[in-house]
Amino acid sequence: MSDVVRWGAFSCALVPLVLIINGASWIGALGTAAGLAAVTCTCRALLRQSERTAARLRTRALRRHRDRRVHSTPSAHGGGRHSDRRTPVD
Repeated sequence: MSDVVRWGAFSCALVPLVLIINGASWIGALGTAAGLAAVTCTCRALLRQSERTAARLRTRALRRHRDRRVHSTPSAHGGGRHSDRRTPVD
């Protein structure tokens, strides 16, 4: 994620500079920089949220996997074979 944020910050500085060099107005360049900064901050927030969600899901999956290994004996409601409850076959 940090690479994406670095590139976003770099573009926030570079794009207005290029606009000014090519003859755009200072106000237009500042508006562009503000827009790019807003997009960069929004993307950073979404990436952080996505990473947190992925970490939370990984933790849940690990917990479920550990729970399955600990409870290796069949439970009262679990599957398994019940030979005394056979249904007739036609």
